[in-house]
Amino acid sequence: MRSVQTIAFFGASTGVGLAALKHTLLSGDRAIALCRDPSKLAGIVSDDSNLKIVKGDAHDVAAVSKCLQREDGKLVDAVITTIGSKPVMNGIFLTLEDPEVCQKGMKTLLEALDQRRRDGVSGSPYIVACSTTGTSRFGRDYPLALFPVYDYLLRVPAADKKAMEDLLVASQETYTIVRPSRLVDGVTTKQVRVGIEDPQTGPIYKAIGYSISREDSGRWIAQNLVLKRDTVFYNKIASITN
Repeated sequence: MRSVQTIAFFGASTGVGLAALKHTLLSGDRAIALCRDPSKLAGIVSDDSNLKIVKGDAHDVAAVSKCLQREDGKLVDAVITTIGSKPVMNGIFLTLEDPEVCQKGMKTLLEALDQRRRDGVSGSPYIVACSTTGTSRFGRDYPLALFPVYDYLLRVPAADKKAMEDLLVASQETYTIVRPSRLVDGVTTKQVRVGIEDPQTGPIYKAIGYSISREDSGRWIAQNLVLKRDTVFYNKIASITN
């Protein structure tokens, strides 16, 4: 029987993060979720004694630090970050209200972990960061038909995700970067196909597809990176698609 884990969530109010949070709680693990508006998440995931909701912003070191410690005083077992920003159009490009939302979030997380350790808190959380396909430096990882979408429309969000990935890879933390294909709404139970890329040497094997639901993405993260802790994904990039 595996031990109960405590997982910190950043960006769990909607989408992939919310799906990952729900499936983590179903397993009996504990979760600490940072939210700017706690009532938003409390209205969705209520009456669960294994969930602690902390009010704050993912770019605030003090707020993030509050989510990184277990009840026994050690650092949490894992961190799942799926933060993002509202998309807005700028000419032909899709940009974000905060074009550096992901890289600033990763900088804040790593700084908060460093601060906790300097304060004497022990532990090495496994960090799972949600990125996107279209960010590989080893060639196209999406169908050719979507080239205009990734190379033009999504250029700004992709640059932010790349910067986030680089920070995490260089951090010396144990991590997995998850790159879902184009995210769509809806609850499905479709099989998830998975590719793995080494950030230094390139693809080990590919899984290229058009889209994946946010629900399937969050469920896959919870089942494979939280519950099973499949070490094949340690310090690797996982591309997931239906």
